[in-house]
Amino acid sequence: MLDYNHKNADELKQKSLWLFDMDGTIYEENRLFDGTLALLDFITKRGGRYVFLTNNSSRSVEDYIKKVTAMGIQADRESFFTSSQATVRYLKEQLPGALVYCQGTGSLVKELRDSGIRVTTEMDLTAEAVVIGFDTELSFQKLRNTCELLTKKDIPYIATNPDFVCPTDYGFVPDCGSMAIGIRYATGKMPLVIGKPEPTMIEIAERKFGKTPADTVLIGDRLYTDIASGVNAGVTTIAVLSGEAKYEEIMSYEKQPDYVFQSVKEIFEELSR
Repeated sequence: MLDYNHKNADELKQKSLWLFDMDGTIYEENRLFDGTLALLDFITKRGGRYVFLTNNSSRSVEDYIKKVTAMGIQADRESFFTSSQATVRYLKEQLPGALVYCQGTGSLVKELRDSGIRVTTEMDLTAEAVVIGFDTELSFQKLRNTCELLTKKDIPYIATNPDFVCPTDYGFVPDCGSMAIGIRYATGKMPLVIGKPEPTMIEIAERKFGKTPADTVLIGDRLYTDIASGVNAGVTTIAVLSGEAKYEEIMSYEKQPDYVFQSVKEIFEELSR
């Protein structure tokens, strides 16, 4: 099989753990890309496993299960690993018992609380850390609370993900990374970033399913998160042209993907030849 650059990609036929980004890779907002269901079915029938890795912290895992099953994708809790879950892991390991102010959606707040994290969404100067996520419910008051806490206190400041934009059906909207830049101009502070490009989510998925980097391939549309995380984890990477990254950007990026495909549909078509 050949990729977009006519590079031999036959090694993909031997992969058994397929890690997919979501926004811009398998769907765009609420529109499932052609070929997604066919590729996932192909992987399963060959004895492989697919897992969705997403930096989008605006939804909980339960929300994602509802979203993708409505699109016809077979999925359960084992099918996902999100930046929200990675953030929970970090908070439990590094800040056990801390009161966290969260600038995020109700879904993110609920996921943190359900995981045993002490969370406040109100201005509280006893807060011991600040967490921001991709907040589709953002208000001025939330931003004010974040900035006041970071200005008045020297406490850990964490972002669930570094993505600058999130794709929509008409273009893009600012994501968590862009929000962090705005907060930097107000407070002079930048967060510790969780999620891709850190290799954490990939490594956890490999351990969970008993796979090695040689078994694993990651597919995504963003260079500085998806592809970088795959390179950092030492797994095979595929960049698709269905989302944020453009071909010229991919070819000049410092961390080159192993393969480039137009879309998941093209991956399926090449695999099934």
